[in-house]
Amino acid sequence: MTRWENFRWGAIGVLGRRLLGVWLGSCRVKTLGLERYEQARRDGRPVIILIWHGRLLVAPYFFRKRGIAALVSPSRDGEFIARIVGGWGFRVIRGSSSHPIIRAWAKMKEDLGSGGELIIIPDGPRGPDRKLKSGALKLARDTGALLVPFSFSASRKRFLRSWDRFLLVGPFSRIAAVCGKPVAISPDAGDDALEKLREDIELALTALDAEADACFEPGGSAPRG
Repeated sequence: MTRWENFRWGAIGVLGRRLLGVWLGSCRVKTLGLERYEQARRDGRPVIILIWHGRLLVAPYFFRKRGIAALVSPSRDGEFIARIVGGWGFRVIRGSSSHPIIRAWAKMKEDLGSGGELIIIPDGPRGPDRKLKSGALKLARDTGALLVPFSFSASRKRFLRSWDRFLLVGPFSRIAAVCGKPVAISPDAGDDALEKLREDIELALTALDAEADACFEPGGSAPRG
């Protein structure tokens, strides 16, 4: 990357982060099931946070300033995301959930091996939508990390006509941050066991989207916070 390109991306990142901060800062964020994640961190367990690409918008703001590592695609879109989250205290690792670069894989194992936490978008960067790739499961098996699914929704929202039906949150919305049940993977899990777990987690993560959306429907579970 040339000096000019680095400057340009830096400026884009600062502007994007400020706009996103003002936008999401106007919203009220409430949580459901967050104690599951918090308990895992109190216990000192390494954690891999899983969020579908289509529900990604709120995540950098919600998890900001926690020193969490984030696996970000080396694509052009990934560069934009990296500049935003890097300014919010994330430790950016460039790679892909489908084809992680060897150096990125080693860095993720190192971070999790020391009790850290990592965000992975398991259907990114280009889909298919809500099809969980196996990289996160293999990483959890090799490091002992818990897989913790998350989803976000809002009282005022719009879904784009993109491959991932990307969720846009309206300003001054009520936002639900919903945490699912953590999943531990045995270090002895073979390919068949991993595939069964992959299918189960894929279904659970998709169901979590519906649970988050239901928070704003009549009779839905009210988030806390």
